[in-house]
Amino acid sequence: MLRSKYRKLTKFSYPYKKASKSNRLNFIKSIESYDSFKNGEFEFLNLSYKFENGIDWNYLGYGKLWAYNLNYFEFLNQKDFDCKVGLEFINEFIASLRINTEGLEPFPISLRGINWIKFLSQNDIKDEKIDDSLYAQYMILMDNLEYHLLGNHLLENGFSLLFGAYYFKDNELYNKAKEILISELDEQILEDGAHFELTPMYHQIMLFRVLDSLNLVVNHEIFDKELEEFFIKKAEIMLSWLKKISYKDGAIPHFNDSTDGIAPTSINLFEYAKRLGLKNIVKLELNESGYRAKNFERYELRVDVGEIGPSYIPGHAHSDTFGFELRVDGKPFIVDSGISTYESNELRLKQRQTSAHNTVQIGDIEQSKVWSSFRVANRANINFLKEYDDTIIASHDGYKDLGIIHQRTFSASNKTIEIKDLLIGKYNGGFENNAYIHFHPDIDKVEIKDNKIMIKDITLLIEGSKNLQLDDFTYAFGFNRLKDAKLLKITFNNELLVTISFL
Repeated sequence: MLRSKYRKLTKFSYPYKKASKSNRLNFIKSIESYDSFKNGEFEFLNLSYKFENGIDWNYLGYGKLWAYNLNYFEFLNQKDFDCKVGLEFINEFIASLRINTEGLEPFPISLRGINWIKFLSQNDIKDEKIDDSLYAQYMILMDNLEYHLLGNHLLENGFSLLFGAYYFKDNELYNKAKEILISELDEQILEDGAHFELTPMYHQIMLFRVLDSLNLVVNHEIFDKELEEFFIKKAEIMLSWLKKISYKDGAIPHFNDSTDGIAPTSINLFEYAKRLGLKNIVKLELNESGYRAKNFERYELRVDVGEIGPSYIPGHAHSDTFGFELRVDGKPFIVDSGISTYESNELRLKQRQTSAHNTVQIGDIEQSKVWSSFRVANRANINFLKEYDDTIIASHDGYKDLGIIHQRTFSASNKTIEIKDLLIGKYNGGFENNAYIHFHPDIDKVEIKDNKIMIKDITLLIEGSKNLQLDDFTYAFGFNRLKDAKLLKITFNNELLVTISFL
């Protein structure tokens, strides 16, 4: 069934002609896109390319995600973008639709629809050819909604249908958008406000869509007002979660598939929310998401003691249970190793595996079996969690096939952080157990003396180790951006205590 739909999709067997009834939309100022087109070059994922003889919308020289970004048309809404150039690109895209394979998949259609509508409305453009093509693309989307993928994909379908509904005053698009958005936002936004894929970057993107959708419905009286209150409630709890998990400077921890330069920043989202009148962010405690935040005078600690993601869609999950990040004096100190690619390759696999995170690995066994680009097989489940004051105790069963439970305790105070690991079960010493601590690339002077690690005025006291080893790793600070850095590999038997002290 899906295959036949995609054959129809790629042949573009949808009518161009329709008595277009497009409606110029008015918006409170949204968030501008990153500058991804300048000096005749497109730049996505930190890779630039200049097309010499027309744009190849199917260009795969930098991989599928780069081609997707080209077809999103987010560059239309970057600051001071030339309207004439934008129209030229849109018309060039329309002229090559029948041979476009990448851009006619449902996900790029969804994002492109929003970006075209914003661009056309903000520049007061009324063009029947563009409108007819856009409406035909929405018909493709309606026939190919991503129920097979769910998660953020289906939500993006719903957000875009809402924009299409308002732009074309189309009840069919509106009813489907409303159905998807109410059902999926209720499913995907947890009670503590987190997006259920537990990737802070995608939380930012989904919050941006909610705020844009609220912007849309409060400024137009084309349909009923039911969604207005719904979006307000979702935005408020999503803002609350983002406020809790973000660092003081607005950066996010790089848990799961999170990196910089893709989503709107937390600060931009908070400012946008204020422009929309959302000034009183509700105060919810971090709970269902499994993420915890501890803030003291000198440091900010972010901890993952939750499930890796929803059981039926763990595509953006990593094998990183009990991983953590630490910022000291406002700067990254202990970091997640990050992501730099979505391609199905060795690097993508390595960046998702247990040893790429600040947690414990038994032998060469993965806590959660990550494979391919977005797949997880056997996965770690949290089987115990207790919190009191500034102490968190949790255990997971990712090593249950070995008869071992991993328990980790985080205890935080103003001057120290204690991280205690216990391997509970029929431990027979047949494996080499390692705890990993990844330092930010700016940490270039690490001194090891006996069982102490000294970095400026910060000391890591290691108790229970068999061996301490300083290794190199490659830190990802964005797509296709890598830097060399240092990691501490701690080999131990079944009990380990790491005390981080701040002078």
